[in-house]
Amino acid sequence: MGASLFEPVRLGPLTLKNRTIRAAAFEGMAQGHQVTDALIGYHRQVAEGGVGLSTVAYAAVDRSGLSFPHQLWVRPEALDGLRALTAAIHQGGAKASIQLGHCGNMAKRAVAGERALAPSARFNLYGPVWPRAMTGADIARVVARFAEAVALAIDGGFDAVEIHAGHGYLISQFLSPLTNRRTDAYGGPLEHRLRFLREVMRAVRQAAGSRIAVLVKTNLHDGVAGGVTPEEGVLVARALEQEGADALVLTGGFVSRAPMAIMRGAMPMAEMTRRMQPWWLKAFARAFGGALVPEMPYADTYFLEEASAVRAEVTLPLVYVGGVASQAAADAVLARGFDAIAMARALIREPDFVRRLEAEAGLRRASPARCDHCNHCAARIYTTSMACHHWPQGAAAP
Repeated sequence: MGASLFEPVRLGPLTLKNRTIRAAAFEGMAQGHQVTDALIGYHRQVAEGGVGLSTVAYAAVDRSGLSFPHQLWVRPEALDGLRALTAAIHQGGAKASIQLGHCGNMAKRAVAGERALAPSARFNLYGPVWPRAMTGADIARVVARFAEAVALAIDGGFDAVEIHAGHGYLISQFLSPLTNRRTDAYGGPLEHRLRFLREVMRAVRQAAGSRIAVLVKTNLHDGVAGGVTPEEGVLVARALEQEGADALVLTGGFVSRAPMAIMRGAMPMAEMTRRMQPWWLKAFARAFGGALVPEMPYADTYFLEEASAVRAEVTLPLVYVGGVASQAAADAVLARGFDAIAMARALIREPDFVRRLEAEAGLRRASPARCDHCNHCAARIYTTSMACHHWPQGAAAP
């Protein structure tokens, strides 16, 4: 038997009251790259709903790492809002984490203020963006920005940071042969492709000290031919353990090549393109979106077998994410030796899902989350804020 979902768990210097985490799913609730009342209100709801740790998503460490105008940017001007956000999460009874990343070849010039940065100058149809290859100076700047963002997170009252090294964003782009065609010390064999991640981790670890937990979201695999393989995913996890990560959040998929490998199910293109601009991009997405974003069937705990291969090779705490929407699924994951579980869609439809599970646990009738994995919430975030298609309780999304 594994641990109980409602037992405390320690991640580096941080102890959570239970083993549930609100995963870093993009909320799309920032304005001017700043915290808003809507973002505070949602995370307060989730904290009051019983999670041990609520993760604020997709915060850029540098302007060059922005892809959306409604995305957070961690900089000194954002501190007051970040402090208000962490205060609300703490008042709700949870710990607070923030996901720090850089979107690399998905940056939009209009938002990022410059041509997108990437390991290699390879066209990204997902943008569509043609980035420029990062120089040594670019790499040093972005590494420094990760460290600065960690220091700001500490000042902002966060208990943890989650470094985003998965899903085909910048760190993941360095790791993946799909997007890294460099011939210098940052490209080629996996150990070279790991160099950027190692440099980020060393800067982050120094900035964090023992004051804040450092989690890393990392791919088990890229979910597409030619990308990071499951075998390489294990080696990346080992490298992160060597570099002092306090815990790993295990995921998979590559947003520009295999987005549905991340969450499974359908991608409602009409919802995704409803507010998309310019018109020609909307027309292209509607015409070819089904081919570019093929559906992948949803199943509970869909990453569990690949994640178990990592569990067998590292000793640091591991957070499982992917298809945990019931007490039975959570128990199955914990029984395989994972230390915590993270969920996103279940907490969009039902922010108090964890509290309900705890209340029902002693009654032996815990019902699954009300989320039906229609993915309208994921489709909305590109052009508007996160919301459930059925929110609230059967009503139309705003």
